[in-house]
Amino acid sequence: MSTTFQIDTATSRATPTPQPMKRLTVPKIQNRKADGETKEPLVMLTAYTARQAQLLDEHCDLLLVGDSLGQVIYGLPSTLQVTLDMMCAHGAAVVRGSYHSVVVVDMPFGAYEGSPQQAFESASRIMAETGCAAVKLEGGEAMAETISFLSQRGIPVMAHIGLTPQAVNALGGYGARGRSQEEHAKIISDGKAVQAAGAFAVVVEGVVEPIAVSLTQSLDIPVIGIGASAQCDGQVLVVDDMLGMFERVPRFVKKYGNLAEEITDKVQQYASEVRARSFPTEDQTYQPKS
Repeated sequence: MSTTFQIDTATSRATPTPQPMKRLTVPKIQNRKADGETKEPLVMLTAYTARQAQLLDEHCDLLLVGDSLGQVIYGLPSTLQVTLDMMCAHGAAVVRGSYHSVVVVDMPFGAYEGSPQQAFESASRIMAETGCAAVKLEGGEAMAETISFLSQRGIPVMAHIGLTPQAVNALGGYGARGRSQEEHAKIISDGKAVQAAGAFAVVVEGVVEPIAVSLTQSLDIPVIGIGASAQCDGQVLVVDDMLGMFERVPRFVKKYGNLAEEITDKVQQYASEVRARSFPTEDQTYQPKS
């Protein structure tokens, strides 16, 4: 069953609904890089719920419904346990909550690696059920055939190279990539391969900075960094990490707030008032009409 339906602003807490604005498109994102340069870097954050999307949408060019939701929403040990059902449900919520950003949905592990046809079936389901503009998949040269297959059939693809979390077992951990000359060459060749296959942009994660700069300069499509370099064409972070919802975050994350501490403080205040019977007060209860 499709999960694409509109928020009922008469009954939903998600009010007031932001004023609709013209949504960015995949070609507009790709065209932000012209003659090898992106004058205004692309802003991208993860989003997993309609309300998150509403709050982030105005300030972002792209919203990524990342398979990181497995860890930050569901408490799973990695992204490997994430399912298509999860991605479709959260992707639809983010599309409902946004009006401006290009919404990109991650393809979960096991949903696309088997064959280009399998990838098409998964991607077409994601796009049909969520209303998103594009999908993202991990892998460089190895996934070039699949990226080409999808792109030729009208499915915009964002690639993801460097540190690829779905391949963490094969990589041997989450360490930075590109410290050897062989890895350096592979990352550059991966970037060129996904561009040639038709990817409209590529995320480069967890690589040593000179490689990120070199990759950005060598590709015509936007290179979006995470743990890479400020010289990339854009940046992406997991929103829960940058807002300070977790104590432990990757070293490349800058915490712009400490929401976990603020939430803990407010919940402690609520619990104290309940136990002291000072909440609710007359303002929060219904009294007989005189």
